Amino acid sequence: MKQPQRPRRDPARKARILSAAAELISRHGYHTVGMADIGQAAGIVGSGIYRHFDSKVAILAELLEQVMAQLTEAASAIVDEAEDDRDAVSKLIRNHVRVAIEDRRILQVYHREARNLPEQDLRRLRRAQRHYIEEWVAAVAPLRPDLADGELRVLVHAAIGSIQSILFFNSGLPVPQLMNLLITAAHACLGVDSTPAAVVEPVRQWPDEQGA
Repeated sequence: MKQPQRPRRDPARKARILSAAAELISRHGYHTVGMADIGQAAGIVGSGIYRHFDSKVAILAELLEQVMAQLTEAASAIVDEAEDDRDAVSKLIRNHVRVAIEDRRILQVYHREARNLPEQDLRRLRRAQRHYIEEWVAAVAPLRPDLADGELRVLVHAAIGSIQSILFFNSGLPVPQLMNLLITAAHACLGVDSTPAAVVEPVRQWPDEQGA
């Protein structure tokens, strides 16, 4: 007897759920937003959301793991393919600036709501974060031989922090100008000169920065 086929999970629908969750949780907080709210915002009615996620915490875990994986995978590729350490540092900075602007809502959720993850998920997320920091430290260290390891790590965290200063502040600046300011600030934190490739040329139309 032929078994009935299980309904296929639509990847686009799953992406809509994650996007809706990031938007709602960043605006209203994890504990305020319910599964029904997320499903409604994603255009999914009834129990459809449970075909992809069995709980709200599962949505949060995947949302934060995705952005961390995006950062770590990009960082590894940048370091492997860079012409030299200075090129790697500039590209690491530019990529983090891009993510901070394009995925601002997700990073807001990361900073505010990661503590709501189960301990196992949180440990996995922290391991990925440490790996990401190590990519930066490895690229910066040859350029700053005057610094001890602990000093390097302080500056790397300061550089990333300077980029993420925009997460909860709407500057109202055009995106290319905002990117260049953040790129300059992060290089200054590290005490490393930027490469010409780090600068964003205002030759294409960028969307205005989203409101807070």
